[in-house]
Amino acid sequence: MDDAAGNILASLGRVHLVDLMASEGLPSDSYKMCVSTMMQSLAQYSAVIIQLSPADGALLRSGLDSARFFFHQRGYNSNEAVHSDDSREWCKTSGYYVDHQMCLEMYDYRPGITATDPNGEMELPPSGLPDIFSVLGKVSRDILDAISFSLNLRSCAFSEILDNIPLRSQEVSSSVLSACCHSRPSFEGAHQHNIASQDNGHLLMFSEQEQQIDKTLLTLVKPDRSGLYVKDLHGRWILVDGDIGPHDVVVYPGLALYQETAGYVNPAVHKTEADNIHGCMFGRCSLMFKLMPRSVARLSGSEMRAAGHGVDAQFQVPIPVNDFMQTDHFSDQLFPKTEPSIHTEQDSASFNSVMNKKKGNARTKPLPPSKRLRLEAQRVLKERVQDIADKKGIKLRFCNLKECESHIQSLDSPCENTRTEIGWPQGVPFVHPHDLPNKAKLGFLEAYEPGWTASQHEMEPNCSTIPLHPGKV
Repeated sequence: MDDAAGNILASLGRVHLVDLMASEGLPSDSYKMCVSTMMQSLAQYSAVIIQLSPADGALLRSGLDSARFFFHQRGYNSNEAVHSDDSREWCKTSGYYVDHQMCLEMYDYRPGITATDPNGEMELPPSGLPDIFSVLGKVSRDILDAISFSLNLRSCAFSEILDNIPLRSQEVSSSVLSACCHSRPSFEGAHQHNIASQDNGHLLMFSEQEQQIDKTLLTLVKPDRSGLYVKDLHGRWILVDGDIGPHDVVVYPGLALYQETAGYVNPAVHKTEADNIHGCMFGRCSLMFKLMPRSVARLSGSEMRAAGHGVDAQFQVPIPVNDFMQTDHFSDQLFPKTEPSIHTEQDSASFNSVMNKKKGNARTKPLPPSKRLRLEAQRVLKERVQDIADKKGIKLRFCNLKECESHIQSLDSPCENTRTEIGWPQGVPFVHPHDLPNKAKLGFLEAYEPGWTASQHEMEPNCSTIPLHPGKV
């Protein structure tokens, strides 16, 4: 990235894909300029906009239309596959999933796996996903080749850690294409997850817990409306999809590329805010392609050493991709902390002022009992129940609250075996804890958290101070 170091971009870089495609012989001036712009944008903003051909842009727009219809006609109930945070499943996801905490529905298309619905029948996906997967896979590899050129690596330097093209017999793709839908109005409890602040009319506030860093090589995103934020070099949140055209995709690097390039390409810290969907019946839909290293590969940084780059000790020990994907990484351990410039301090003064105000309020004003109870239940689900289910090889598929009230009175109900296997408390409906009435939440916590009592957490055991509205607390 040295050739781009002297050029400061005033805004997010935008590059035509056709200009990034390598050809035989000496690189053209336009190719070098486009690579330089892309790398400088990744260095400053951790993202870049890539413009595809009109035909590929039309294919992606058609895919978005299909995804909107897929989620809209599907309906929603809590008897769906819940998105698992189990890192061991990173290359096995396929089909429809729900992430209650992020108010997100998704359909994963992964070549080599046939998705099935809860009844074991083949699930019909949004249309066009195989073609879109092929297009975005090719785009991501072209971008990787441009990155290898900027780092003076050999051509196709990343081929050894990528899936075969095409996949061989019985192989499953490590990369995945996801059709996503954020905050669909019919998604129960969607509005309870909206954490956007209305201070100053438009200033967005972000929860530190919802910041994400993908463990990908590259992530490519095509949204139908804005809402994707990425932290720039100075730690400021930048809206990266607010001005994308009909043929554009947003691209940002992940942790696997950071590891393989020995820290020379930083991963993007990002989050999604569906704050502009009022009056929209579809929510915020997007297509997201994640280029992943193959599970049997090793991240070693050997190409960086061969090119003469200095490689820090933390990158010199090869790590199997499967182990890498199951290791926790934290942003404060990845990046050196730098003092913000005066310009940055001035630009973010308003933001910091509101943040400090909210932090001060949080110290002096405790969370209401209902919210504390919901957060405790979500924590125990993730730390206790999911662990029990994983060890027993059980995929949690929660019931609908109204239906399960009769299930718990029957000996041959559809959820009886699962409840027995994981030790679900008697009398508590087998429903995602977020949707349980508050008295049932207390029973759930007391069953799975040894020593947990409402009195210890300053909550009334009879929940008299907590409104009993399932999914609305």
